[in-house]
Amino acid sequence: MKRIITLLLALGILAAAPTVAVAQLTDEMRREGWVSIFNGENLEGWRSNQSPAAFRAENGMIVGDGGRDHLYFMERLTNFELKLDISINNDGNSGVYVKSQWQENAWPTTGFEIQVNSSHGDRQKTGSLYNIVRIYEAPHADDEWFTMHIICRGDELSVLINDKLLYTYMEPPGVRRGDATPITEANKRISQSGYIALQQHHQGSIVKYRNIFVKKLP
Repeated sequence: MKRIITLLLALGILAAAPTVAVAQLTDEMRREGWVSIFNGENLEGWRSNQSPAAFRAENGMIVGDGGRDHLYFMERLTNFELKLDISINNDGNSGVYVKSQWQENAWPTTGFEIQVNSSHGDRQKTGSLYNIVRIYEAPHADDEWFTMHIICRGDELSVLINDKLLYTYMEPPGVRRGDATPITEANKRISQSGYIALQQHHQGSIVKYRNIFVKKLP
């Protein structure tokens, strides 16, 4: 089934943006409905699915630098916005999953992965909707902080990097009804609600996440 993709910015020509400063959850953000889902001190509310030692809380960040793991935030979400600051090292590889189902000791096979990769050999770079919308030039440098903003509402998923909209992806009709639609090989990455998860891809990859905020939408 053909996917419908609206590209609102030409891919592969994004200029690198300045380093993102450390942010706090402001009173204005709270009034708008934003909440922090990482307390800056420990991984309370999060759960590892493969290698618990791969992620740790350190200096107000979630740091991944061990073996392969996926760290799930254990609240199911449907319509929401997610903002988080990210830094990835040379040859590092990570990703932010949304609408994924819990899977023990496995790569997530449901929901969507938004790629985090500035220089790893995988051609799909930061901002790619993995294997759906491919971006071949990273919009940031190694070890440079940037802000990823993901909006999931209804049939649409939008991705912004440093406030620049990369694309809006629209789910094809007939595969978005969760339990009402049988999960098949063709549609297993589509789900109506699920979890946020952070990826630690391989030993030697060092990824850092901070200022992780969620706003639920109607």
